[in-house]
Amino acid sequence: MKEIHINCDLGEGGDFDAELMPLISACNIACGGHAGNSVSISRTIDLAIANNVEIGAHPSYPDKENFGRKSLKLPDEDLIASIIEQVKLVKKIAEEKGGKISHVKPHGALYNDAAKNKKTAEIVLDSLRQIEGDFTLYAPYNSIISRLAKPEIKVVFEAFADRNYNADLSLVYRSKPNAIIHQEEAVFKHVFQMFSEGKIRNGNESEINIKADTFCLHSDTKNSVQILSFLNKNLLDRNVKIR
Repeated sequence: MKEIHINCDLGEGGDFDAELMPLISACNIACGGHAGNSVSISRTIDLAIANNVEIGAHPSYPDKENFGRKSLKLPDEDLIASIIEQVKLVKKIAEEKGGKISHVKPHGALYNDAAKNKKTAEIVLDSLRQIEGDFTLYAPYNSIISRLAKPEIKVVFEAFADRNYNADLSLVYRSKPNAIIHQEEAVFKHVFQMFSEGKIRNGNESEINIKADTFCLHSDTKNSVQILSFLNKNLLDRNVKIR
């Protein structure tokens, strides 16, 4: 049986973390930048350990007002200090509980900016190099940050289960009506084509090549629990299990 790796952004104040955790391979925990605090981090790590789910840090621009989905212009040293503080907080709490962080995944605008902007990518990577530990970086395929990270920092290519893509592999802006995929069957078809064929069918119905080692479903996507349950069942029907 083949295996697929599914991750989910958790610890962001949503109501369904406990239901989502048994259905995924890895969680990306909000570190206080866009959401979360030491209490929510601790609670999410407890859930992850109980469900044998990989623990990841999910740092962002320090901007709870906009949920980290707006690009900020900060002095380089301030952004580096913020990223280090966020990741170290998750790392510290995980280690106190006998766990460890397996990966780091930037959130929202920081993730998108680092994918296409060399300076932002270097800031994120400079931050991670100052943190001790054997962890990977989740990043988009063919992104600037993924190219700059190797070989020093191992990259895990990520694709999104519940987001539509443009022809250049950027995500459709959330302000667009077709940005998010809500229907269970549509999410499944989207994920299975990426997993089995390494392709995406975008809004223009053209196919784009993509490489993905892990697939993200956002916890704040409508019906996220139902979508993941549907994915689990229908992948198993095709002899694929979620790792």
